[in-house]
Amino acid sequence: MPWVLSRLTVLVLTVGGARLLTDDPPGFLTAWDRWDVGLFGKVAAFGYQGFPQDYPDRGAEAFFPGLPLVLRAVHVVVPSWTVAGLLVSLVAGGVASVFLARLAALDGIPGGRAVTTLVVSPYAVFLFAGYSEALFLALALPGWWCARQGRWAWAGGLVALSTSVRITGVFLAVGLLVEYAVRERRIGRDVLWLLTPFVVLGGFFGYLGAITGDPLRWFHVQQDYWGRSLTLPWESLSATVAAARDPMQGREYAWSFTAEIVAVGVGLVLTAVLLRRARWGEATYVGLSVVALATSSFYLSVARATLLWFPLWLLVAAAGTRRSWVWTGYLCLAAPLMALGVLTFTSGRWVG
Repeated sequence: MPWVLSRLTVLVLTVGGARLLTDDPPGFLTAWDRWDVGLFGKVAAFGYQGFPQDYPDRGAEAFFPGLPLVLRAVHVVVPSWTVAGLLVSLVAGGVASVFLARLAALDGIPGGRAVTTLVVSPYAVFLFAGYSEALFLALALPGWWCARQGRWAWAGGLVALSTSVRITGVFLAVGLLVEYAVRERRIGRDVLWLLTPFVVLGGFFGYLGAITGDPLRWFHVQQDYWGRSLTLPWESLSATVAAARDPMQGREYAWSFTAEIVAVGVGLVLTAVLLRRARWGEATYVGLSVVALATSSFYLSVARATLLWFPLWLLVAAAGTRRSWVWTGYLCLAAPLMALGVLTFTSGRWVG
């Protein structure tokens, strides 16, 4: 129910916000065809090397193939790529909500509260748009739930599929190996299933090597087209602070870079809390994600990546269950920011 209500809320914000904020509101599909939505659609339609000659964006190899492949399948019956992306996120988000609730139940947390924590989070707009976050969670959360049940073959297979969607799946796969070691305290034949995510990653890199001659093309594209390369964490922080303070940046970019810094701080605190609670697998997953994002040339899409840190939403829901003031405070802070994110995204301004 929280997932359905949140989707209706986003619909109202999209239609009402467009009419209130501009004299010439964009159509609904135009409002949701922003930023990476079009890039995922281009990869789905043309592949990694089949773009029309006049298409200005390059660096498509930065996007993992999972979402474009699903979009291509949905496009068989849905003519619009934008609608296809919205439908994938709608269904995937529903699946993710079910399994987030199931994970919460394993820890004695009300499932509805855990889902609410996620869907009103500040960057939840990306769970509605045709981005890869909802699809990743729809695969990662069932995978982690299976791991909690000791169903390692299913866990490995689902996390492998999540790896086809985002590089984050690799961090989850390492966390899955840690979870296996902690729970099983042995090395059995079923551990082989937990290696399938790395096979998927190798297959993608091998494919890029076959079509471009560069098996490390994904890394090189990050640097050549997106300006991101591995750097020391303090240099990355310094560059992001400078970007946030740059008077030449638009206001939305200044706010966005500030949010990225806050998100890294949240990730570090979350990792520390998980370590203190001996949640070794989850701490590994979140910790590796934070390290990877915080050692880029500058912080980018870290705030959006918080959506994928499912232990965060479980912990917030647990704290809100124990203390009503935490729950009230979270809703009062997060819900307006979520609404602002929807209005910003659908108006074509940068969110993160």
